[in-house]
Amino acid sequence: MRKALRWLLTLTMLIGTVSAASAATAATAAETDVTAGTDIKERLLSVPGMSLVEEKPYTGYRFFVLNYTQPVDHRRPSKGTFQQRITVLHKDVARPTVFFTGGYNVSTTPRRSEPTQIVDGNQVSMEYRFFTPSRPDPADWSTLDIWQAASDQHRIHKALKGIYSENWISTGGSKGGMTATYYERFYPRDMDGVVAYVAPNDVVNKEDSAYDRFFAKVGTKECRNRLNAVQREALVRRAPLEKKYEAYAAANGYTFDTVGSADRAYEAVVLDYVWGFWQYSTVQDCEQIPADAKNATDDEIWTSIDTISGFSFYTDQGLSPYTPYYYQAGTQLGAPTIGFPHIEKKYIRYGYQPPRTFVPRSIPMSFEPRAMRDVDTWVRNNARQMLFVYGENDPWGAEPFRLGKGARDAYVLTAPGMNHGANVAGLVDKEKALATARILDWAGVAPSAVKENPAEAKPLAKFDRKLDVRDIQREPALHR
Repeated sequence: MRKALRWLLTLTMLIGTVSAASAATAATAAETDVTAGTDIKERLLSVPGMSLVEEKPYTGYRFFVLNYTQPVDHRRPSKGTFQQRITVLHKDVARPTVFFTGGYNVSTTPRRSEPTQIVDGNQVSMEYRFFTPSRPDPADWSTLDIWQAASDQHRIHKALKGIYSENWISTGGSKGGMTATYYERFYPRDMDGVVAYVAPNDVVNKEDSAYDRFFAKVGTKECRNRLNAVQREALVRRAPLEKKYEAYAAANGYTFDTVGSADRAYEAVVLDYVWGFWQYSTVQDCEQIPADAKNATDDEIWTSIDTISGFSFYTDQGLSPYTPYYYQAGTQLGAPTIGFPHIEKKYIRYGYQPPRTFVPRSIPMSFEPRAMRDVDTWVRNNARQMLFVYGENDPWGAEPFRLGKGARDAYVLTAPGMNHGANVAGLVDKEKALATARILDWAGVAPSAVKENPAEAKPLAKFDRKLDVRDIQREPALHR
C-alpha cells in the first residue's frame, strides 16, 4: 500500500544452499531442454495463445516475459479475450515448478520466490487480471473476481503442464497468498502443495475487533506510544500540515477527484501511519520515530508520516494503478476498520474509509459477503498439503487462515518478531525444518536424508543475491 509507485516490487523471500554439481547441471539444462530435444522457447511458444514479449538472460536459467490469451469471462468465453502477462523462469523440465502469484502486477525482472529456491525449480509467475497491461478492453469489472482469477491460473497451469510435467507448488505473499489459497479452493487437483505467506482472511467484513486487540499489544509500549503520539499530532496540526499537503500536491500535479478532496486524502494517509509502521518495520525501527511528538517540528511530523504512509498515495495518480485491488476489497475480499482510542473524536472526520472511496464512481460495486466465508470454510475442512506463514508483528496476521479437523498435512506457522515479509527462513528452527521438509516432499524432491529426518531439511538452491532479493511489495490493500 504505502508509496506504491516507488515500491512496486514483487514479494520474494528466500534463503538456501546447494551442491556445485546441482548448479552445473541446472546451467546446462537451462540452455536447451535436452529431454524434449527442443529449445524451451520453441516449446513455450508452441502453446496455443502464447506469445513472446521478450527474453532476458540470466546465468543458469532462461527467463521469458510472455502474453497468454485468456477469456474475459471463463463462464462465457464468447465474450472475448484479453492478453495476460506471465513470466517463466526456466531451469529444467525435470525439476518441479512453482506457480507464483503476487496478486498485482508481475515483475519482468528475474526473481525467485522462497519455495522456488527451496525446491531448486522453475517458476511461472502470473499478473493478476485487470492490473495493466493485463486488463480487458473494454473493461467489464464484473469479471474481476476470485473465481475468474483462479480460472486464469488453472488455464495457465493446464497449458504448461505438458512442458513442466513434474510436481507443482503454488505460492504468493499477502494478496498473492490469498490468490494461491483461492486457486486451491476452486481447483484443488492442480497443485501438489500450497505455500501462502501473510495471507489475510477477512471472513466477516464488519467484525474487525481482532485488529484492535493486535494494536493494543504489538511490539513494546514505548514504541506504540511514540507512534500513537505522532499520528495524533498530525491530526491536531491538521491546518498547517494540510496546507503543506496542498502545496505539495500542486507542485507535483496531484489531484483528488477519486477520494473527493485533499482533506479526505490527508486523513487517510495519517490514519495509515501506525498500521504501515508495523506492517513494514520492526521494533528496532522505533528509534526513528520522534520521541516527543508534541514538541516536534511540523517538518518532523510530516517527514515521519510521509516516510511510512506516503503522502502521494491517496492522490488520483497514486490510486490509479490499484483500482483493481480496491474494487476487489469492496466486492469480495473485505477491508479492515479499526479504532483510534488515542485520538479524540473531534480530530477524526472520516475514519477508515471504505474501498468505495478509492474506486472511481463510474465503476459499479456491490459486496458479496459469502465469498470469504466460503473460502474459510473450505480451508478449515479440506486443506491438504497447505502451509500458511505469518509474521508475529504483521497487522494482517490478526485475521489469519485457521485449520479445522478436516485439514490434512497442513500447517499455520508464525515467524517471531517478523512483519509482512515473514517467511520460512524466519521461523524458529524446528518449524523452519518442518516447513522446508514438507515443501520438498510436496515438490517430489525431498532427499532421502530429509525423509528420514526432517530436521535435515534445507533449501536445495544456493542463495543468489539478485534472484533472491527480499523486497516486500508495498501494497495498497486498504490501510495496509
